[in-house]
Amino acid sequence: MALYGPQHRWVMTERGQGAVSRDAATLAIGPSSVRWEDGALTIDIVEGDTRLFVPWQRKVTGRVRVYPEMLNTAAFALDPAENHIWHCLAPCARIEVEMTAPASRWRGKAYLDHNRGAEPLETGFNTWHWSRAHLKEGALVCYEGERGDGSLFASALRFDRHGVPEPVDLPPIAALPSSGWRINRRTRSDIGVAEVRRTWEDTPFYARSELASRFMGEEVVAVQESLDMRRFSSPLVQFMLPYRMPRRPR
Repeated sequence: MALYGPQHRWVMTERGQGAVSRDAATLAIGPSSVRWEDGALTIDIVEGDTRLFVPWQRKVTGRVRVYPEMLNTAAFALDPAENHIWHCLAPCARIEVEMTAPASRWRGKAYLDHNRGAEPLETGFNTWHWSRAHLKEGALVCYEGERGDGSLFASALRFDRHGVPEPVDLPPIAALPSSGWRINRRTRSDIGVAEVRRTWEDTPFYARSELASRFMGEEVVAVQESLDMRRFSSPLVQFMLPYRMPRRPR
């Protein structure tokens, strides 16, 4: 979980197999859980944040509800062997956030997807760039990068108001300034120009940003991410990861 703003919190805790349980509607990992309930994906968060060089954790607790405005049933393979699958479940959704620690609540627009795979990401990919934006009707998602074997992939999907995906022509490449950690970033835009409004996440191998862009003739606010798995695999980053991704038995 990443919570941005004045009360920034960041949580990514690894847990063992004994801490995981699931059924048709619920996934529980340690004290936190995700379940479908009354038409919403309900996320109960009971965690502690992680900070470099700080030995104690602050509580991160609350509930998040995601209400899909449309559902997409189609998943997409990102490689010919289908070792990596991306599924955009809800291209457009509503979100309700009620955090008790830190105390905060709001409502807004949301998006829901997930990735799954049969091998580590660093095996399948060197880099990728992803962006999505809500449109007046539906959403547009652009996905591109370099696979582990050096081959390239790129696609743009327009989701209509019912959530049905349709491939569309890729907008021109819009170069972006490198992140603070010198991660190469880029996106797509109708006019080949986009502006970084805010960078939310800036790490040695990953950056997440808010952009001002243009898709399908509309001025939009887009969310963009760039990932460098070669950086991720470096000995230095691997040494640092346990400090940000602690392992808990339960």
